[in-house]
Amino acid sequence: MTVFYLIRHGQTTANVQGLKQGTINTAITQLTATGISQAERLHDQFDWSFANRIVASPLDRTQQTAAIVNQTAQLPVELDDRLLEISYGSWDGQSNAALQAQHPDVFDPVLNDVLPTYVNAAPDGESFGHVMGRVDHFMRDFATQAPDEAILAVTHGFTIKAAVLTALSLPETVPLPEPMNTSVTKISFEPQSQQYYLWYYNRFDASSY
Repeated sequence: MTVFYLIRHGQTTANVQGLKQGTINTAITQLTATGISQAERLHDQFDWSFANRIVASPLDRTQQTAAIVNQTAQLPVELDDRLLEISYGSWDGQSNAALQAQHPDVFDPVLNDVLPTYVNAAPDGESFGHVMGRVDHFMRDFATQAPDEAILAVTHGFTIKAAVLTALSLPETVPLPEPMNTSVTKISFEPQSQQYYLWYYNRFDASSY
């Protein structure tokens, strides 16, 4: 059984400003001082000795987070495009609140985030289903490459949400909140049965990782 520890990157300036980051990779998507502290806390409280490898999205914010949490373990860091954040197309970099005011019909009013139908208003954006497909491919691929290994995957909020929906065979319309910065989500995959298991989601309690 391959076990994935999915880590969301630390806080960025765009997070603070309420912007959709998507796949943009500019100064506003770098870690803030708080984001660096969050990653350092994760490094200090998480026992990394069990991990076999670390894989990260190629964006700066995930690579920065991976470098901090990997300071002691010093695992080789692999980059994988399948761990990228969802691309909102022309909405990347825009204010979430402004977009919601302009297109309330494609936003969940409680989560204040887009519904799968957002692509009706932003047709150049990536669909929820596509993200679920690529993160599913990532996990199945690594389960084949690395059976019985523990893999740290440093990625993004929506990508982790997509992994959970995939693992639980839930539809893309399920209103699951995205995990918080530097939280950990644990999913395992059993190749023989082709079965996913979700052990926990959005966890900060280091004593129970």
